[in-house]
Amino acid sequence: MPAARESSVRLRGAASEERIDMLDAPCETRLVWDYDAGRDDLRALYEKAKEAQWNAKTYLAWDTKVDPEAENIPNHFIPIFGTKMWDKLDKKRELPNLRRHASSYMLSNFLHGEQGALLASAQLVSALPSVDAKLYASSQVMDEARHVEAYERYLREKVELTYPISPHLKQLLDEILMERRWDLKFLGMQIMIEGLALAAFGLISQTAQEPLIRDIVKMIMLDESRHVAFGVLSLRGIYAEMSESELRDREDFIIEASRLMRDRFLMQEVWENLGMPVADCLDAVRQSPIMQTFQSLLFSKIVPNVKRLGLLTPRVRKGFEELRVIQYETWDASA
Repeated sequence: MPAARESSVRLRGAASEERIDMLDAPCETRLVWDYDAGRDDLRALYEKAKEAQWNAKTYLAWDTKVDPEAENIPNHFIPIFGTKMWDKLDKKRELPNLRRHASSYMLSNFLHGEQGALLASAQLVSALPSVDAKLYASSQVMDEARHVEAYERYLREKVELTYPISPHLKQLLDEILMERRWDLKFLGMQIMIEGLALAAFGLISQTAQEPLIRDIVKMIMLDESRHVAFGVLSLRGIYAEMSESELRDREDFIIEASRLMRDRFLMQEVWENLGMPVADCLDAVRQSPIMQTFQSLLFSKIVPNVKRLGLLTPRVRKGFEELRVIQYETWDASA
């Protein structure tokens, strides 16, 4: 395997140009002058969020020694695991480097997703139509900032390699941040992205062999579970009275977002940076039974919550069937 082309990834200590993307993102602002608690469930969630705050700097054991080339996250999370491309790897020389790049890619996109959630939740503070929802959304802003802090520090100090955002994730975040309608912004971030993240973090927390990343993910999961609950509570019942054309927009969004989130785990950028045959790797990933199972499990929180919101329409059902994730409609999303 040729040496990695680090020029297209961000390595600490290497010369790299900082990227800032500017979005002309519209955001509705609602000033609500009725301060009475109209939603006891949202106010209770806000109280829980205040009590559950934690400090990423002091709570986590940052002095933990981490070998970024060890099997910190199980090999089977590498998309080509068990395929012919995997069999061709030099397990002593090439596999350790691949582990580092694969874990960096996955954690980097968690980091980028958390920044997207930080910005989206800040927008929601302005856009949401009730004081109860605004108060909780403000607590989520702090949560997301803490998640950005934890993932960024782990990548900088322990992995020493950070990948740019996946174009699939970037497209989805841009759509959410540019969306004017608060419920679609909510649906995209709280139900779709946070729901997928919660499932992914659950898998990692149960299988990671490196204690620091396991603790980081476990703590972030506690926050993310509240964020998903916030979405379900806030959106419950609002789609029952929408017109057919309005529901069509929500259906289209769910289907498109699901496909983008599935494709973000193909790791094309990793294969390119390691000089591996990209087309062969992508073909191996798409045909890998292990990867198909992993991608499917990521929707175990999304599908049942979409159903709870009344959005598992025939069109959305067909989209989930094509993605092979409809079996999760009967799962308990809170489990």
